[in-house]
Amino acid sequence: MMPSSVALGVPGVQIAPGDHICAFYPSLADRDEILIPYLREGLKAGDKCVCVVDASDPEAVLASLGTEVDLGPYLGRHQLEVQRSDETYLQGGAFSTDAMLEFWNQSVGGALTGEFSFARAVGEMTWALRQMPGVEELVGYESRLNRFLPRYPQVILCLYELDQFSGEVLVDVLKTHPKVLLGGMVLDNPYYLEPDEFLATRS
Repeated sequence: MMPSSVALGVPGVQIAPGDHICAFYPSLADRDEILIPYLREGLKAGDKCVCVVDASDPEAVLASLGTEVDLGPYLGRHQLEVQRSDETYLQGGAFSTDAMLEFWNQSVGGALTGEFSFARAVGEMTWALRQMPGVEELVGYESRLNRFLPRYPQVILCLYELDQFSGEVLVDVLKTHPKVLLGGMVLDNPYYLEPDEFLATRS
C-alpha cells in the first residue's frame, strides 16, 4: 500500500508520493545535510533508493551514509544504488532527455515490479554545467519528469548548488518543480508551470 506521506529526512518535514522537489543549497556540505538523511529515511522505510551524484564520488556518499547505517544488507538486495552522472545523465558523453527518462523507468519501474513498493530518487544536477552535447535540455527534461512521476509510487529530489547556476537557469528550474526545499522547509511553488505550458514556451 502506498504511504500517504514520506519522511524527507529533514526533521519534521513530510512530503507526498508523486512529489518532484528541487533543493537549493549553498555548498557541498549543505548538500549532504539534505542527501544523506533523505537516503537514510528511505532505507529505513524499505524504499528503493536511487542516487546519482556529480560533485563527489559514490564512495563518498556511501561512506557518509555508512557512519550511521550498516549498508551491507541494503546493497546486497539492491535496495540502494549510488551512481555517477557519467554513467547516467552523461552516459556516452552526452545528455539525452529520452535516454534519462528510460533510465529512471528501468531503475524505478524495474524495482517496483519486485520486492519494493515505493521508490525515492535523487539527482545532483551540476552535470548540466559541463560543455557537453545535450546539457541545454536540462529544464525541458525537468519539466517532462512531471509526466513520469505519476507512473509509479515515487518521489524525486533534484539537487541544485545555488552558486553554480545562473539566475536564468534557476528561474526555469523553479518553473519545472511543483515543490521547493529551501532552508529546511518544503514549499508549494507558485512559479510552477505544468509540462504542456512550460514546454510550449520553449518550442
